[in-house]
Amino acid sequence: MKYKIVFSDIDGTLLNKERQLSPSTISEIKKLKNKIPFILISARMPAAMRHLQKELAIEELPIISYNGGLILVNDQVVSTTEIPVSIIKNLTDWNASLNCHLSLYHNDEWYVPSMDFWAKREENNTKISPVVKIGDEVITKWSAENKGAHKIMAMGEEDQIDQIVDFLSKEHSNELHLYRSKNTYLEISPKSISKLTAIKFLLNHHFNLDLSDVIAYGDNYNDVEMLNHVGFGVAVGNAREEAKLVANHITALSIEDGVAQSLKQLIPLESW
Repeated sequence: MKYKIVFSDIDGTLLNKERQLSPSTISEIKKLKNKIPFILISARMPAAMRHLQKELAIEELPIISYNGGLILVNDQVVSTTEIPVSIIKNLTDWNASLNCHLSLYHNDEWYVPSMDFWAKREENNTKISPVVKIGDEVITKWSAENKGAHKIMAMGEEDQIDQIVDFLSKEHSNELHLYRSKNTYLEISPKSISKLTAIKFLLNHHFNLDLSDVIAYGDNYNDVEMLNHVGFGVAVGNAREEAKLVANHITALSIEDGVAQSLKQLIPLESW
């Protein structure tokens, strides 16, 4: 069948070893222009995705950020799901003695308690600079603005992350999804959202397409549900085994332009 839309994860899926888009990947995606929408779907904040959109010449297309917690169409918010400030305060108060790094995100706002090792590494990875502001100040600000967090990122030693997982699992298991991308990284998001819920939202409200029309690319635990339910799920060669098990196809490694190679096979544009 002819697939009508593509959704792709970014980190570990679309980027090369320099954490950039390769010329081959850019070329293949640009061939889809005005034929098949290519939508970026990531745990990243929007500001860390827009430069990639620009390189791919897909700036007019929607963005799904924060694993589905925030969806932008024409740079306007069409769907937002946030962690309430009450939960943020409970976590920051408990973390006062543990002192694990907690990054707080809302749309393009990114607050860090200090420019420590973790903040600098994430700044290097995403090419975005955070604002230094302690958790209580962010909570006060967001309370006044009626905002919550689209994502909380805990970064620290493995035992610190273990303790945060235990705490949040006991305190907020019904409200939060905990996604451990690495032993030292914990992404905290609202439990009600996922990449799949975001895809369904855009298909229903913006594109008028079905899940069967979708090709999706991913590599990690937060991609498993998406890969399992779309029309054709593709895991890159470096993907977690859980992602590979549910995928319809396994392509080359991300650093070998696996997405570009797959697009050549799945979407023969000569037929258009």
